[in-house]
Amino acid sequence: MRQGRGLAAGLPRTVIALGLVSFFTDLSSEMIYPLLPVFLAGVLGAGALSLGVIEGVAESTAALLKIASGLWSDRARRRKPLVLAGYSLSGLARPLIGLAAAWPFVLAMRFADRVGKGLRTTPRDALIADAVDPALRGRAYGLHRAMDHAGAVVGPLVAAGLLALGGVSLRHVFLLAALPGAVVVALIVGGVREHRPAVPAGMPAAPAAGWRDLSGDFRRLLAALVVFTLGNSTDAFLLLHLSGRGVAAPMIAVLWSLHHVVKMLATYAGGRLADRAGRRGPVLAGWLLYAGVYLAFALVKSPAGLAGIFLGYGVVFGLTEPAEKAWVADLVPARLRGTAFGFYHGSIGLAALPASLVFGLIWQRWGVAAAFGVGALLALAASALLLRVRGGRAASTA
Repeated sequence: MRQGRGLAAGLPRTVIALGLVSFFTDLSSEMIYPLLPVFLAGVLGAGALSLGVIEGVAESTAALLKIASGLWSDRARRRKPLVLAGYSLSGLARPLIGLAAAWPFVLAMRFADRVGKGLRTTPRDALIADAVDPALRGRAYGLHRAMDHAGAVVGPLVAAGLLALGGVSLRHVFLLAALPGAVVVALIVGGVREHRPAVPAGMPAAPAAGWRDLSGDFRRLLAALVVFTLGNSTDAFLLLHLSGRGVAAPMIAVLWSLHHVVKMLATYAGGRLADRAGRRGPVLAGWLLYAGVYLAFALVKSPAGLAGIFLGYGVVFGLTEPAEKAWVADLVPARLRGTAFGFYHGSIGLAALPASLVFGLIWQRWGVAAAFGVGALLALAASALLLRVRGGRAASTA
């Protein structure tokens, strides 16, 4: 395996290639995502409840497929074909949002986009675990998430630049997002290789058998993640709140980009921290910080104050994303990595539907402060559950 240099020193080429794939995917996605609430409300006349339906259905669709794709990749012992199919489908569907005349068409395209995400995410994360030494898992996931967030930095800036040009509409920006998607397909075909771990011949033949083989600590981790996710609605609501407090669409795009600068730096540092200090500490700190951010969003009213809190929110992802994924890989045997990541992503995604729907309903009926307050309380409850999970040590060789 050829090793990366500099920030990627010691990591295999496949991890680096998948990082670039995520960079260009998020460049494309984030040309659209921060502007989607503005497009729905200002162009299509949809409200907060419609946004909750779109994002909840989209993410829950992805969740179900993440479970299936993980089981499939373990049985077939092939991950790359699913990764390629998933990224290709998303790259085709996502830009077509620019053709929407009503919000149900946006729902259909988000559905297709999330089908692609469901196919690719679990085998991609398992492929990273297959390719890297256990002592470097946190670093590998940290680099991958940092590249993902780097694309999310560039995407909104590209969108803001295009909107600043005369004659370029939101619809045009969405359609142009197809170009980075083409680069993604080329990177997967040319740069990603399978790294298959040794697997015993008697692999389970049914999903239930794989689930029974997963440890009790893994299941307890999933329970805590589900409770946290029930209070973790789509970030589109944060953007909608910023818009409602008077932040203009171009500035929202810039804030979204700066938010991802914070996430990019925090996830790389957080991955290294997870390898040195263990998994539980960073996740717990991230969830407590999340509760603080949501309480602040419930109480702070000034646009400048909300913008600063929103940027600080990016640190949550740096503390949690690499550590969670490394922890999942630590708690399961190699032959069940796809299955474990499937249940990890699936549990989070399935909880996203009620999370986004309930948040939208609370916002609509009792106001924004109540919605953010409920999210903060659920994050605190999940933090308590996390203390019951063992095995959050550093550099596990599980």
